[in-house]
Amino acid sequence: MTNKELIQNFYNEFFNMHKIEAANLYVREDYIQHNPGLTHGREALKEGFAKKFESDPTFRLEIKMMIAEDDMVAVYLKNVDPEGNTKCRVVDIYRIQDGQLAEHWDVLQPVTK
Repeated sequence: MTNKELIQNFYNEFFNMHKIEAANLYVREDYIQHNPGLTHGREALKEGFAKKFESDPTFRLEIKMMIAEDDMVAVYLKNVDPEGNTKCRVVDIYRIQDGQLAEHWDVLQPVTK
């Protein structure tokens, strides 16, 4: 599986299908998280998004572009509502190690109306 395929599968299963346990396949146990709203580790990611999916059952991310180089992948995506309206634009950057997500950075741009 390529690094882009890894990201595509992870986003589809984890973020869009809300399969929390998919993180066990795609995310290292010692995952390093640079988003200050979440703590390090795969379990923290699962716990944080389980709460997010419970509070927002329509949460969905659409990948618009990916750039991969060596062990790094940058993903430009949009958080969209059920009607397809953009709620937030996001750039996620991942470091991949041994076929799993090892480290994450992000930049968020909320859309205001």
